[in-house]
Amino acid sequence: MITRPKPIKRPFACIIFTAESHHQKNHPTPANHQLDHPQSSDESFLNGVISLLSHSSLDSSKCKDLLTHLSPHQFDNLFLQAGLLVNSLTALKFFYFASENAGFRFTIRSYCILIRLLMRSNLDAPARLLLIRLIDGKLPVLLDNPNNKKHFDIAFALVGLHSASLETNTLGIRSFDLLIHVYCTQFKNAGLEMAVDVLRLLGDKGLFPSLKTCNFLLSSLVKANQLEKSYEVFDIVCQGVLLDVYTFSIAINAYCKGGRVEDARRLFSKMEEVGISPNVVAYNNIIDGLCKGGKFDEAFQLKVSMIEKGVNPSLITFGVLINGLMKQQKYDEANFLLKEMTDKGFVPNEVVYNTLIGGLCKMGNVMAALNVRDDMLSKGITPNSVTFNSLIQGFCKIDQINQAEQLLDEMLSSRLSINHGAFTTVISLLCTNSRLDSALRLTREMLLRDLRPNDSLLTTLVGGLCKAKKHSEAVDLWLRLLEKGFGSNIVTSNALMHGLCKAGMIEEAVRLLKEMLERGLQLDRITYNSLISGCCKQGKLEEAFKLREDMIKRGISPDTYTCNMLMHGLCNMGKMEEAMMLWDESKKNGLIPNVYSYGVMIHGFCKAEKIEEGKHLFNELLSKNIVPNHVVYNTLIRAYCVNGNMTEAFSLRDNMRSKGIRPTSSTYSSLIDGMCNIGLVEDAKPLFDDMRDEGLLPDVVCYTALIDGYCKLHQMDKVRSIFQEMTSNGIHPNKVTYTVMIDGYCKAGDMKEAAKLLAEMVEKGIIPDAVTYNTMTSGFCKVGKVEEAFTVCDNMSRRDVALDDVTYTTLVHGWSRPSESTNEE
Repeated sequence: MITRPKPIKRPFACIIFTAESHHQKNHPTPANHQLDHPQSSDESFLNGVISLLSHSSLDSSKCKDLLTHLSPHQFDNLFLQAGLLVNSLTALKFFYFASENAGFRFTIRSYCILIRLLMRSNLDAPARLLLIRLIDGKLPVLLDNPNNKKHFDIAFALVGLHSASLETNTLGIRSFDLLIHVYCTQFKNAGLEMAVDVLRLLGDKGLFPSLKTCNFLLSSLVKANQLEKSYEVFDIVCQGVLLDVYTFSIAINAYCKGGRVEDARRLFSKMEEVGISPNVVAYNNIIDGLCKGGKFDEAFQLKVSMIEKGVNPSLITFGVLINGLMKQQKYDEANFLLKEMTDKGFVPNEVVYNTLIGGLCKMGNVMAALNVRDDMLSKGITPNSVTFNSLIQGFCKIDQINQAEQLLDEMLSSRLSINHGAFTTVISLLCTNSRLDSALRLTREMLLRDLRPNDSLLTTLVGGLCKAKKHSEAVDLWLRLLEKGFGSNIVTSNALMHGLCKAGMIEEAVRLLKEMLERGLQLDRITYNSLISGCCKQGKLEEAFKLREDMIKRGISPDTYTCNMLMHGLCNMGKMEEAMMLWDESKKNGLIPNVYSYGVMIHGFCKAEKIEEGKHLFNELLSKNIVPNHVVYNTLIRAYCVNGNMTEAFSLRDNMRSKGIRPTSSTYSSLIDGMCNIGLVEDAKPLFDDMRDEGLLPDVVCYTALIDGYCKLHQMDKVRSIFQEMTSNGIHPNKVTYTVMIDGYCKAGDMKEAAKLLAEMVEKGIIPDAVTYNTMTSGFCKVGKVEEAFTVCDNMSRRDVALDDVTYTTLVHGWSRPSESTNEE
């Protein structure tokens, strides 16, 4: 319950606080200071101080003489007694001379006496400067208790001097005002906290600064969003200051800003009860609070009430209500209020227009927002950064990236301020639409404005650039971030590292790694694994193992993925013994092999024609309850098919099904090829039906395997039939398909059909390779058409296909032997 405060009459006679008692209580006499002088000695020193400081100029020689005979506390007592008899400017000069040239440390109370003297002479500016220098430690000070906080000591000193003074309250209040104002304006957030401490101390003693200063402190706290302290200050002020409409308005704003709308409403009602008529600012604050709290009906009722009480709504009133309506996506109501506003003679300002535009853009109604923008222009109001930023966000919301980018370019050319969100939204959408050049250009514009793109955006952009094979641009962006002092986080750096390694740019990736190390950037396991993977794919196993050693030295433990990559590299090079050693070492180090680990080793053994070792690992995998995937099954099935062991291959296919792992096209292409290789082509055909039953469509590899089988049996009529079936099912033959068929016709001596297929192949844009051409060359040579064989070689040269040893051997043999047709004759 808030009650109207009773004004307190000044001076505060209830405070009994003399200068002498204050000195004895708070400033104990140092042991080395002799204060017990005879009365004549005290009078002599006092007269000396008055004589020195009462003139308009300062005699520096007398200063030094006086200072050698006085301690800080002795001078403090004499300066207090001299009081009004000294010249305040001369005293100021004396203080600066004594501290700067003689290293004399005055007490805090001595400084406060001087501040009051200066203010009494209306020299507020030098008094303010002296106080600022005292607070920030620029002046030598004798502290009786260094553990005390200085702002408390200063406040106590000013309170003591005020209470001991026989003058009116005015000087004391002005000194309190100065102290609080300096803390509020010169020392930012820490100063605000000290100002509140000072007010609390004053309030405890029944003393208060002026209403103007109280309002200033209250307003400063609200602006700094220190709302809890503002509530406390308002409660203190209510105890001893007669409030005005501004105090109430500031407090109402504080409660509304802190979401305490009900407290704001009660205070608004109390304001009227104590006879203070709310002004338009108070109404606007409470209306704004109600709108933010979603209480629009009450806000509009209050608008009606203010008009009834003779308070006309202002432009801000209408703006606050329109803003509230737009946040609720009530555009029609907001537009109606805009019309009412203009009918009353108010011209909407940029804030009102931007509120409407921003709300419409968030709703996705960009066309309506553009109409408002046009109306804004017709009123002679130039759209500002807020307008453009809202429209950009709106265009991005409806995926109109071209318009958003165009607006952003307009802002850049007009040198308007672009917020971080507008840049981020446009760049992100450009990346989504694979417009990486534009995204990169705008990212560089961000960096020019010292705006750092967020980590997610950078990672997306760098990853996109690498996928688009724009690795140099990705590296350049990464280096620019370092140059700006922003740096990339580890995720972005790893995305770049992965992109470089995937593209085989290992040297560039290693250079990037060195750059990261030199700059002290964080590395992790992913960084090293990307590099190790890249080296292994290029067969650079020595470099890969060196990287593993380096990561261990840096305290980064290799994981299963690290070992899998290294084993894969070894297996690809046929180094199975070394791969098994690494396998055993990894298990000893506590790394548990996963399905990929087994898959790598099984593939290695199968490639090395050691199928039984691969099958042994497969059985081990099953015994450890690791579920094999289709890749592991297909590896073994393929190996058995190549080896001609179709019984084991089909057994694995059935085992695969029983475990709920669906066979893939690769499974069936291996089985079809295996059956064809052992001459069981007719038995391979039903596998096509099996594929369809499992929801798989035979692909070009399956059809090519079957065609190859019939070619080997010289059943070219069935080859043509299968070929037509394949094309009618929408499956396009590839280079291997054509080469297999050409080989079949060549071996059948049908060079005309073979040549026809070669021409068809070229016409469809499928480029023959050396194998295809060598097949044709061999075919022509076998039928004694060596000239035609040389013509094929000429075609090879024209198409930049290099003639190899097979080509030359075929031609030599063809030239030296008679044709098969001649032998037949």
